Amino acid sequence: QVQLAESGGGLVQAGGSLRLSCAASGGTFDRYAVAWFRQAPGKEREFVASINRSGGNTVYANSVKGRFTISRDNAKNTVYLQMNSLKPEDTAVYYCAASPYYSGIVGNNYIYWGQGTQVTVSS
Repeated sequence: QVQLAESGGGLVQAGGSLRLSCAASGGTFDRYAVAWFRQAPGKEREFVASINRSGGNTVYANSVKGRFTISRDNAKNTVYLQMNSLKPEDTAVYYCAASPYYSGIVGNNYIYWGQGTQVTVSS
């Protein structure tokens, strides 16, 4: 069973950058696709980005395309989300999720989830 732990969240001004990390333990990390989701207060959880097991295929939500970059370092059992040109509407709790079978945009298809890290973007 894989355990996921997010880090790197915080408070940043609009236009700034943050890099989130999702560290995995308890499994063979390169067997899992990983995705980032986010949930803002009063809103439903939404897909942000995903990366397949090898890192060769990535998918992004239209709202973050061109600003966010997902990557992974399987040697370090870590997936990253580089977030640039942040906007107040990016404010949310960001979660990483993993699955050995799925790498798409539907959250319910991911098996393992982290506890989340708060990202707050001030205007």
